[in-house]
Amino acid sequence: MKLVVISGGTSDPSSTRMLVDRITARVLERAAEARLEVSTSIIELRPLAAELASAQVTGFAPPAVASAIATLAEADALIVATPVYKAGVSGLFKSFFDVVDQDLLIAVPTVLAATAGTSRHALVADEQLRSLFAYLRALTTPTSVFAASDDWGTKALGERIDRAAHELVVLAAAGVKSAMRDAGTHYNRVFGGASEGADEIEFDTDLMRLATGGSPGSVRPV
Repeated sequence: MKLVVISGGTSDPSSTRMLVDRITARVLERAAEARLEVSTSIIELRPLAAELASAQVTGFAPPAVASAIATLAEADALIVATPVYKAGVSGLFKSFFDVVDQDLLIAVPTVLAATAGTSRHALVADEQLRSLFAYLRALTTPTSVFAASDDWGTKALGERIDRAAHELVVLAAAGVKSAMRDAGTHYNRVFGGASEGADEIEFDTDLMRLATGGSPGSVRPV
């Protein structure tokens, strides 16, 4: 199993990196118990900040970013973590996944993690990370891991880490990534089904005319 770990921490030392290190260590222990051989690659986003900005505005990934994406493409399991800024994921973290192809992580088992200074941001991992990785069609574990400043050293954090690690190993050991990708399933890039059955959509309604900026009875579809 190829385990890829992505840390979006921006400081040095980083509590985000500390959290992914703890999760990684527990995943390796769980994998050993399951007699699963694991190789681990860690991607630190902090050194990639300048190149990520370039990739976003040019549409081309510089060498270090391209190398990180190539490593990510080989993942059989994934751990991702971001610090929380302004009640959301960090711009650095989002910038990286903005330049990742949306088909790259289909069915990859993934642990979601976040760190913050206060427990008021505890839902960021589930509210924001889970929706992002749902769009990328990764297979996120039921348990996410959040650590506020007061959580370090608590039994509860250790229990969440252990539960997430167990779920990741179970999914990876079951081979869900290869099973889903090798089943001949076609993953359509178009969401919402607009490419199929578009002729069946009724545009000539008051609601659809209002949606296009007109008033009822004034706007016709073109």
